[in-house]
Amino acid sequence: MQVSAVRRLGAEVILIGDTFNEASEHALKLSLEKGSPYIPPFDHPLVIAGQGTIGMEILRQVSSSVDLAAVFVPVGGGGIISGIGAYLKVIRPEVRIIGVEPTGADAMYRSLLKGERVTLDKVDTFADGVAVKFTFKKYMA
Repeated sequence: MQVSAVRRLGAEVILIGDTFNEASEHALKLSLEKGSPYIPPFDHPLVIAGQGTIGMEILRQVSSSVDLAAVFVPVGGGGIISGIGAYLKVIRPEVRIIGVEPTGADAMYRSLLKGERVTLDKVDTFADGVAVKFTFKKYMA
């Protein structure tokens, strides 16, 4: 569904690898070969800021009179949860932001436990949107 939607917009879609990391390595290689920019999906402050608009959309769907206790967010590389969390903590600081990741791709959980960025040896690709071997570089800041 995502691939066909991107193709309908006129983009060329290249599917490489079974994990984000394999696809990302190929994309970086292509950007260097073609001299085009590589835009990381979660490891750039402007990308994270853009992902914060998801937090804005969440609040648009919930009345300000509703006691919104928590928002559960899938964690892959950490960009979406960072963007959503940054936005929600400014507008509704009482809301808890809870990250969720599969046990077969728990790079954030392991990184937080260890206190440094952890790279997983392998990832379970069952939930492909969060199947990453490592989180974004600045998560400990």
